[in-house]
Amino acid sequence: MRLAATMLAALLAIAPLCATAQSGQMDEAVDISRLLLDPPEGVDLAFGAFQRGYYLTALRLAERRAAQDDAVAQTLIAEIHANGLGVPQDIPKAIGWYAQADQNGDIQATFQLAMIYQNGTGVPRNRQRAATLFEKAAAEGHPAAMYNLGLLHVEGLHAEPNLVRAAELIGKAAETGLPEAQYDFAIMLLEGAGVPPNTERALDLLEASAEAGLPAAQVEYATLLYLGTRTGTREAESAALWYGRAAEAGNAVGQVRYAMMLATGEGVAQDFETAAMYRSLARRQGLTDDALDQMLRAAERETVAQGEERARFWPASPPTNGSSDIQSDTPEPTPLPQTLTVPPDP
Repeated sequence: MRLAATMLAALLAIAPLCATAQSGQMDEAVDISRLLLDPPEGVDLAFGAFQRGYYLTALRLAERRAAQDDAVAQTLIAEIHANGLGVPQDIPKAIGWYAQADQNGDIQATFQLAMIYQNGTGVPRNRQRAATLFEKAAAEGHPAAMYNLGLLHVEGLHAEPNLVRAAELIGKAAETGLPEAQYDFAIMLLEGAGVPPNTERALDLLEASAEAGLPAAQVEYATLLYLGTRTGTREAESAALWYGRAAEAGNAVGQVRYAMMLATGEGVAQDFETAAMYRSLARRQGLTDDALDQMLRAAERETVAQGEERARFWPASPPTNGSSDIQSDTPEPTPLPQTLTVPPDP
């Protein structure tokens, strides 16, 4: 009887939670119903339903508007079919809707259609057609279209080889805050490719791109800080911070360089175990570094083995079983000078 009473109490405790969840779902459904019956002025019902995950409702609402050549609605329909949201994925149908929306002036549809031809998604790859569409969307100010068109000018195969035009386009995309464009334009500024060199501006763009979470920018920015490019003095702590972020994001170069700083204790507390973990993760991606290997020979064999064990479960932690009998393939350590050389180019 006591067990039954305990179970009943538990069920009674859970019941309000279930009721709360059901109530929340019901409230959301009521909100959608009210919007459909009496929409406020200026509200896009189809997009609102799409944002809330009511894809079939969004599709039905968009289809009514699409029949009247509403380009935005046509693009929304294309997105639903392209991503299989509430309906089976249908790339050819998505392409048809994107094409209609493009003809009716929606630059997002133009860009998406360009990406489809660029990658050959559901159609034969046609990069020349993609270039034409990128140019059309870029002329209307679409940031990603400007960026991609700029890259085509750098490549020089499906657009005129023109670094000056490429820098202009990628620079404009960078001004909108597109992280990839910020990174690439920063590199162009550092190298003076198609644009006069401007190290200070390049550093600002790299920092912005790094803050936005682009690992390649985090590695490049960390390297320049380590070399003292901004202040004239090596900024080891800041470099370690950015290498660490890139390492956590899975960037192999960032993992090697952060491991080197951990092994030497430069800019960050010395931590051979974590250094060994990141070395293993970088090796998994095919990147090795002799200097890092030498640094880790100064660590205890068991410490290195523990780091390698952590790498097996990364980004999670290994299970705790109380055992310390972890074996490693790393040879017995030979003490060597713990110095960090200037990191190699990415």
